[in-house]
Amino acid sequence: MREDMVSMVHRIQDQICKAIGETDRTEYREDVWTREEGGGGRSRVYSSGEVFDKAGVNVSVVHGTLSEEAAERMGGGNPNDGLEFFATGISLVLHPKNPMAPTVHSNYRYFERGTGEGNGSWWFGGGADLTPSYLFEEDSTHFHSTYRDICERHKVADYGKFKRWCDEYFQNAHRGEARGVGGIFFDNLRSESKNECFKFVEDCAEGFLDSYMPILLRRVNMPFDEDQKTWQKIRRGRYVEFNLIHDRGTKFGLRTNGRIESILMSLPLEARWEYCHEVPKGSEEEKLLKVLREPRDWA
Repeated sequence: MREDMVSMVHRIQDQICKAIGETDRTEYREDVWTREEGGGGRSRVYSSGEVFDKAGVNVSVVHGTLSEEAAERMGGGNPNDGLEFFATGISLVLHPKNPMAPTVHSNYRYFERGTGEGNGSWWFGGGADLTPSYLFEEDSTHFHSTYRDICERHKVADYGKFKRWCDEYFQNAHRGEARGVGGIFFDNLRSESKNECFKFVEDCAEGFLDSYMPILLRRVNMPFDEDQKTWQKIRRGRYVEFNLIHDRGTKFGLRTNGRIESILMSLPLEARWEYCHEVPKGSEEEKLLKVLREPRDWA
């Protein structure tokens, strides 16, 4: 399974980077890095392109020994397997220039403790979520419908459960609002068959371009003004807040001496914080906030 997952995440990274390059007509910077404790990764980042302010697609394959604190905070697994671990995954965040085009995040990962053979000593996790600055309901419906259809092809998946999990996880609880319009999220996914779980995760990863690229292409050339660009930066400030305060992947990477630039790749090129910012009543900005405060079913 380690070999299958490592091969898959590198293949998906190549596919997604090819699509980004064709759309943005720019080249990524690639950093192949190693981790002193074991393993490493391949980070590819686009910056200041025609379509994306910043876009990154990272792969990591790491192993080593968890600290007691990291193991406790992480949850899951079987404590009898000890603190040795193996983890691999792909993580991407795309921040378009145009405020009408949504930011998107996706990641899929596989984790083992010990030999990875015992009950509870391995699991998969991941998901994908959409973060618009301006709400287009057809975009949310398309994104969610893509992942609902994928979930329905696999008995280990439950779209309704994973959708609710996403709504609950990607919350800026200190502000009482979601980061975006959600998607799917799952963790500690295991069954009697590693292969069944792997096939579901592979299907999700392969479905990313179908879920997002039609949305991007609909919005990327829409007109916008400076006020709308300012609102996008404010929303990206909320994105930063979630990633630095709440995101478990960020915390895990920092606790296990991951590569800082790769961990913080998800942050936007520019963000903004305005003191006591308020949106006009009846505005498109207020329309988005209502959905972020009361998540809806889209598929």
